Amino acid sequence: MSVTTLFFDLDGTISDNLVGIHRCLNHAFERLGLAPIDETTTRSLIGPPFRESLTRIHPDIDVEEALRHYRVRYTEVGWRENTLYAGIDEALRRLHLHGYKVALCTSKPRVFAERIVEHFGLTRYFDGVHGSELDGRFDRKNELLAHLVNIYRASPRSALMIGDRDKDVVAARDNGVRSLGVTWGFGGLEELQAAGADLIVHDPSALVHRIHALC
Repeated sequence: MSVTTLFFDLDGTISDNLVGIHRCLNHAFERLGLAPIDETTTRSLIGPPFRESLTRIHPDIDVEEALRHYRVRYTEVGWRENTLYAGIDEALRRLHLHGYKVALCTSKPRVFAERIVEHFGLTRYFDGVHGSELDGRFDRKNELLAHLVNIYRASPRSALMIGDRDKDVVAARDNGVRSLGVTWGFGGLEELQAAGADLIVHDPSALVHRIHALC
């Protein structure tokens, strides 16, 4: 069956927000009197919901309080400490022009995802921008993807989940959706292969051709 609906991850797939996320996490840790982390550790945290991953770093952390401090700085400046991956805007433009339904499916809170997509001038290429809610709803990517497959009325085999982490691949598999892993983000080739990604692309310039090949 031809692919008609594309679900894109955000961090590590469309934009590199490592600097902003790293600074906001350490801002939160400082406010809570906890040890800071380095960028390598931050990279490992990006993708899964922070409600799950922060306790791996600080087991006794008050996660909700940490998120509150994190979001204060992220709202003010962290979301802007962000860059598009070279070529991803052109890939999105071409996919939109070719008539695919294109939607964002991210574990990042929707309110921030909408702001980032608009900031980079990408809103016109998306049929919808979807993420978790601040209260924790849709934190889990597989639950969000299941919701989106339903609201976009996409049969699972006509949909494709595109992301950089194993969580994207697992969410796709849980919903019977094919997965395309991208290696320019935070997960890397080995993680995507181990998760069982159906396809892997190494550069945004190859995205359109690879997706067309599925049709």
